Amino acid sequence: MADATLTPQRGILRWAALGLAALLAACASGPRVIPETRPAPTTEAPRERPSTRPISPGLPQDVERHRVALLVPMTGPNAGVGKSLANATQLAILDTRSDVLRITTYDTAGGAANAARQAIADGNKLILGPLLAEEAREVAPIARAARVPVLSFSNDTSVAGGGTYLLGYSPAQSIERVVDYAKGQGITNFVGLMTSGVYGERAATNFLRAVEDQGGKVLAMETYDGRPGSMTTAITKLSRSPYQAILIAGSGASGVTAAPLIRKSAGGKTARILGTELWNTDSAIGANAVLNGAWFASVPDNYYRTYATKYRTRFGAAPYRLSTLGYDAVLLTVRIAREWRPGDIFPERRLTAPDGFGGLDGAFRFGRDGIAERALEVQEVKAGTTVTISPAPTGFGN
Repeated sequence: MADATLTPQRGILRWAALGLAALLAACASGPRVIPETRPAPTTEAPRERPSTRPISPGLPQDVERHRVALLVPMTGPNAGVGKSLANATQLAILDTRSDVLRITTYDTAGGAANAARQAIADGNKLILGPLLAEEAREVAPIARAARVPVLSFSNDTSVAGGGTYLLGYSPAQSIERVVDYAKGQGITNFVGLMTSGVYGERAATNFLRAVEDQGGKVLAMETYDGRPGSMTTAITKLSRSPYQAILIAGSGASGVTAAPLIRKSAGGKTARILGTELWNTDSAIGANAVLNGAWFASVPDNYYRTYATKYRTRFGAAPYRLSTLGYDAVLLTVRIAREWRPGDIFPERRLTAPDGFGGLDGAFRFGRDGIAERALEVQEVKAGTTVTISPAPTGFGN
């Protein structure tokens, strides 16, 4: 078994050796025996004694490995990301050469609550997933009653706590990181361009708090939606204030649409464009020349490119950027497994250890609120790619 305390610096991406088995078959024949014509003596057949062995349940019992459930959509509209997460967990098992985990995948497309009940009935002591916040809300009380922790891939902080931990990338943390960096570069006057909906509302709150904490000012904020002209109107209103930086709280595609409009507006000709963690989910973000010079904070990409190459080689397709959450969840579990006897409840207290964990996405640790605190880097869109301009910390000092 590989060292359970695996970090990227110690060779996180190692291939497991592949074995080859051969099947042998043989047949035999003998001379034909003709029976005698006289009747054979009759004998009473021995009676079979009833078996005293207990009947095993449907799934084979695995008493030497830890039972871990993966709850992801394997069918339906989100099947692509679900399969990518499942493939990532498989790759992590191979790379760590771990023989202590048995991961079973349960499709949440038919209902996350049903998947959770089945996973618990099958004897799983830890749940990885589900993907969406509404699914995590369904799973949480079921898992809590069974004393089974949940490591969800969601980033909706409202579902964290009570045994549910969030691995998803937090918009609040990415906004805080990029604002902190901008302030260090002498920027004090900000405006915000927020997408409509829950994400935009929470981003606006996080933005106001982050700028205030850095001693800066948010001069204005506007919201845009999918209606024609909505973004143009919002940017025009923002241009009434002479700002130094504008945060676009939306997807990378939103940034590509907004950037030319910002440059044409009176207040945004020389302003620094800032993005959120959503930009890192767009693999082509660096190729958009209109975003040259833009900054955004995200998990480090140091190991992602190597991972993506290995993933593509094994599965014949590119991974979803989010799939690294599945990979790192396995690394975390392998590390804790040395303090966890198969069949026992998962040692949940270990999740909040202050030293945290390391993975493809860098260092992270869970707070008592169940939210993953991540060490983030700041990237700049430059010359057809993204470059790191402020590296992520390699760990936590406290």
